[in-house]
Amino acid sequence: MPLTLGIDASTQSCSAIVIDSDAGNIVAEASVNFGADLPQYNAPSGFIPGGKDGEVHSDPLMWLEALELCIIRLKEEVDLSQIDAISGAGQQHGTVYLNASWPNTLSSLNSSSTLAAQLKQCLSRKTSPIWMDTSTGTECQEITESVGGDESVCQKSGSIAIERFSGPQIRRFFKTEPEAYEKTHRIHMVSSFLCSVLIGADAPIDHGDGAGMNLLNINTWEWDLDLLKATASDLSEKLPPVRASDTIAGKISDYFCKKYSFKQGTPVVTFTGDNPSSLVGMGASSAGKVVISLGTSDTFFAAMPETATDPRGYGHVFGNPSGGCMTLQCFLNGSLAREKVKDHFNMDWDTFTTALSETPAGNDGNQMVPFFGPEISPRVTMEKPLLRGTESFTQWQDANAAIRACVEGQFLNMRERTAWMKLQPSVVFLTGGASQNDEIAKIVANVFKVQVQRLSVSGSVALGAAMRAAVTANGTSLNDLESKFSQPESGKTIQFDPASAQAYDGNQSLFAEL
Repeated sequence: MPLTLGIDASTQSCSAIVIDSDAGNIVAEASVNFGADLPQYNAPSGFIPGGKDGEVHSDPLMWLEALELCIIRLKEEVDLSQIDAISGAGQQHGTVYLNASWPNTLSSLNSSSTLAAQLKQCLSRKTSPIWMDTSTGTECQEITESVGGDESVCQKSGSIAIERFSGPQIRRFFKTEPEAYEKTHRIHMVSSFLCSVLIGADAPIDHGDGAGMNLLNINTWEWDLDLLKATASDLSEKLPPVRASDTIAGKISDYFCKKYSFKQGTPVVTFTGDNPSSLVGMGASSAGKVVISLGTSDTFFAAMPETATDPRGYGHVFGNPSGGCMTLQCFLNGSLAREKVKDHFNMDWDTFTTALSETPAGNDGNQMVPFFGPEISPRVTMEKPLLRGTESFTQWQDANAAIRACVEGQFLNMRERTAWMKLQPSVVFLTGGASQNDEIAKIVANVFKVQVQRLSVSGSVALGAAMRAAVTANGTSLNDLESKFSQPESGKTIQFDPASAQAYDGNQSLFAEL
């Protein structure tokens, strides 16, 4: 019974899953919610509230305490000595800053104490900026100017300089706390930090998470000297090495063997970012499979057949844990935009769905750019949508047309903004809250001209980590694991309609003009 463990250190929780890769079963699961289970850190949503000037930080000691509590809960469900391999993922872009005591403390952890108590002394920066941080606009501009402009940064790192990315976060620390930066011996990502803790030594940063830093060159998969120099002095000495995702970082440390009964010699596969790990867990790490997640924001991500970058800087390129690259693009006006239109006409979701079913593809020429606030794909700030069409539609008097225009506009915009990826999707995997709506799924199928399948995968980040552990450490076939753990829901496939697809082809250029 080959068991592998996957760990997901996300924004609001730490979760774990154990799978039997032969039987195709989930053997055990456990989770720790930061706000509910660790209230002493005063982070009800996983981060410290009230940050100034866009700062959003978390306490890395909270992550350590959550990891141990998660393992304790998991131990009640499964014999941890039976686990053959471990991997994991962390929320992307977050950084942890450690002083010169880090290596020795890490390698000599005492199982009679806790991780947080022993590693607290190693922090050169008490808190960690995470992906929600927007305080680094000036630093992004400085890095961009130093390297030669947005296009240069994007071609090197896969993204333009982004406020939430690790490089700008590091630069702000370098500028605002120079003495603390000078005392920093090692800068880890959330993922590599927790992987290091598990093996009792510095773990590498993988291609997937490393590409979310504005520091890694996605053409060479090495730290980019120009970006390092533009970010902070002596940065190359403070970063761990970068390695492919299918690298065994080390063996689990004595601390975890003595304290939690893991067996000696258990291999730990290099951790990755949450988005790359989710790509694996959803069974979409090979080219041709696109995942669209419909949530507060809508997200489009996929494996890339070849390396490319978005010349407009809206999309991002990360390393694909299965090799090559993956792409991710976020659309802020997701479910909140759909909800705005619904609420404007005092409808419930059933009436919203009926409106979609009663209106034709193409919406008789009525079109909407459905941005009710700032958008990042494309980068614009709008207070209300743009409308073009009949008078009743533009005056918000035609509820059915407004609802269809909103949803069509979202996916026409998504197709327009992801064309740079040069993908030829064979299927769209739809996930998230609105994915179960057949009428929305039909619009997705017809806009992208492919069948839509609904994924029943829950906890795809931790699952992807467990699958990666099985593939890298045990030699298990990824295709075999996908067939067992990442299957779409039976009977939920939506085929595209050629006539409707043709209507959207005609509307695409008109939408682009609008």
